[in-house]
Amino acid sequence: MAINHWPAGERPREKLLAQGSAVLSDAELLAIFLRTGVAGLTAVDLARDLLTKFGGLRPLLDASRDDFVQGKGLGDAKFAQLQAVLEMSRRHLQAELRRGDMLTSPDLVARFLQAQLRHRDREVFALLLLDAQHRLIEFVHLFEGTLDGASVYPRDVVKCALLKAAAAVILVHNHPSGVAEPSQADIAITRRLKDALALVDIRVLDHLIVGDGYCASLAERGLV
Repeated sequence: MAINHWPAGERPREKLLAQGSAVLSDAELLAIFLRTGVAGLTAVDLARDLLTKFGGLRPLLDASRDDFVQGKGLGDAKFAQLQAVLEMSRRHLQAELRRGDMLTSPDLVARFLQAQLRHRDREVFALLLLDAQHRLIEFVHLFEGTLDGASVYPRDVVKCALLKAAAAVILVHNHPSGVAEPSQADIAITRRLKDALALVDIRVLDHLIVGDGYCASLAERGLV
């Protein structure tokens, strides 16, 4: 039966408008994005098939263009739409961060960093540059390495922070393995960067490691 013949309370779009997006299943949310099904399958049925094929919503959202377009009912147009939606989400989170003291919004910071870095298959080192009130000035990618690590140069970190007139920074990098536990190398580079930035009166507030679904804080562990 076509979705438009379902009871109104069971149709994904009407259900979202009446109850909010949080009540929808992954398949229902994806069905709204797909808009239509294919021969023999409603949009919800197609969404369920795609979630099974890709192994869930996150792997589908993180899929490369080549892998994505192999999905039934998908193609370059849908891939472009999806990338636009994801980028709007990242920009929305960044705009939210600019509004106030980042240290009072750890959940928002973690969501922003997950959106920025969790899908990267190489280690990326970045900076959250903050003003004197700990409001976000800019999020900057500085270095990108291999699966095993990124080369981080204190001189370039200091130069970037000075160029943006930052009063404080939060160091950020991801672990492509998904395990956010800090290594001895992470602790050592944190100390080096803290010392280098202290020479120009810029504080290191934290070093966050982005893993699979969570961020580890070196400051919380007394390592900053």
